[in-house]
Amino acid sequence: MFRKVQVALVSPLVLAWLAFLYHLSSTPDGRPYQPPPSAIETSKQPESSTNAEFAAHVEQLKKKLPSADFTVLIQPPFVVIGDEPAEAVKQHSENTVKWAVDKLKQDFFSQDPRDILDIWLFKDGASYEKNALLLFGEKPTTPYGYYSSAHKALIMNISTGGGTLVHEIVHPFIEANFPACPPWLNEGLGSLYEQTGEVNGHIHGFTNWRLPGLQAAIKANTVPSFKYLTSLDARRFYDDAKGTHYAQARYLCYYLQQRGLLINFYREFLAHQKEDPTGYQTLQKILGYVDMNAFQQKWEKYVLGLTQGYEVSVTP
Repeated sequence: MFRKVQVALVSPLVLAWLAFLYHLSSTPDGRPYQPPPSAIETSKQPESSTNAEFAAHVEQLKKKLPSADFTVLIQPPFVVIGDEPAEAVKQHSENTVKWAVDKLKQDFFSQDPRDILDIWLFKDGASYEKNALLLFGEKPTTPYGYYSSAHKALIMNISTGGGTLVHEIVHPFIEANFPACPPWLNEGLGSLYEQTGEVNGHIHGFTNWRLPGLQAAIKANTVPSFKYLTSLDARRFYDDAKGTHYAQARYLCYYLQQRGLLINFYREFLAHQKEDPTGYQTLQKILGYVDMNAFQQKWEKYVLGLTQGYEVSVTP
């Protein structure tokens, strides 16, 4: 979900990038269809060197579209494909994808993903499950959506909202800019923007559905130490049925954001990843705590005091 706070959420200035929108028609007898060139509407030609690459990518993409219901829109570094009405797909492309990319690059990322990635926006759960199986040979394990590095695609049930889409957009940018990023920060940053908006011209995460579970875990004394959390490899991080690792990582990032420290932490960690591969030492430095147990007590008290809502103040 998105929230317009203090500064209205508007589409950033239009860059001179290639964008074309087309709606496809199928043959009456059900044969595999090849959309005619006239089905492609070109709105702007980019000054980018990737012009030919995007054109070739779309030509290949057209050959595997599941039906005539799909609209395709280039939104670099992605191609957005959806089976909602064309105008709805365009709104997602501009107001969610482009906005998120611009804001994430403003604060965190200097490099685009190396490859052109597809964002599949399926209109409902039935379309999502059917077409994920048809296109990628796999049944989704989440009702919301996911990023598949192997398929170079973000596969979304857009009827559940745009929050998961922004979350998943973070991951290919992390791959491109911070390949050695540990899972706690990869997922912490991604999940921070599941509930997001714009504050003072910057992307901003708000409290969300992960908060009550984390508060319950704190009360049950089952939240691990930050040293343990930051040390987890992918297998151990994701082996967490209750989602505590996700929630702890998210609300650590949320705390850093609310103290005006998140961007600086990310940049410091990226710059010193070789000597601090988990980010734990950088956390100590940015937070100003040698005793992280003392910080965790403070952080847990802080989290227990949070409520669902749209807190926009940042307090150094």
